[in-house]
Amino acid sequence: MLVTGASRGIGAATALAFGQAGWRVAISARTQTAGQALEHQLRRPDGSLLAGSLATTGQALRDCGAQVFAHPMDLMDTASLDRAADAVLAHYGRIDLLINNAVYQDREMNALLLDTDDAALERTLFGNVIAPFHLTRRLLPAMLEQGRGTVINVCSGAGKNDPPVPANQGGWGFPYGASKAALARLAGCLNREHGGQGILAFSVNPGVVTTEAVTATLGDGGWLERRAGAMKPAAIAAALLWLATDARAAALAASPHMIDLQDLVREHGLAGKD
Repeated sequence: MLVTGASRGIGAATALAFGQAGWRVAISARTQTAGQALEHQLRRPDGSLLAGSLATTGQALRDCGAQVFAHPMDLMDTASLDRAADAVLAHYGRIDLLINNAVYQDREMNALLLDTDDAALERTLFGNVIAPFHLTRRLLPAMLEQGRGTVINVCSGAGKNDPPVPANQGGWGFPYGASKAALARLAGCLNREHGGQGILAFSVNPGVVTTEAVTATLGDGGWLERRAGAMKPAAIAAALLWLATDARAAALAASPHMIDLQDLVREHGLAGKD
């Protein structure tokens, strides 16, 4: 399996959950080592870098005895996407599960409308829509050839709801919401076009999760965290593992709506491990 955006947050927790469950895990991210400064990078309000890196997640997987293959990937560079996909296929010889978790990381995707220019919208749509589409299309032939494969696209409630408050008060910006709405449509097309060939796809909404990225975007104790509650990344990772492994999950692919991962956690008692 390949999980993108595995340097921290949901991606890192998901890689660890699958590794602990015995999966052979491939991880990708742009941040290779802790403290690496990059262009268009989400930071804390004080300007400091978020914790986590591909190296950190890889070591955590090795520490628990999991098989792991780490490869850099930049959402904004299609050649980088291709190199990562080809490297995973070359290393493991197959791809059973792709989790499109990575997102374009820049505050501009959650800026106010008058502070958002066309270029910011284009960058967000490229990273959050074109990149996961490109990666899925690149890996889909291998899944079809082996007769099965699952694609899980990590979307957001921002892709189906209006923001509760303005973007500068803890809501989301148009670029982010629009990109997640577009990504949510990918799973349905995969299921309709290739469901009879062993392909299963899901659009999922993790809800509000207590990651550093959420805190950096909304602020500690922001409106959404107070009003909607929040779950830890490990709980969301447990829901993703259930979705990829439990036979009951296949019925959910017929739904035209995003699957709420927090509902799965509560319904099936998926606590996850911290």
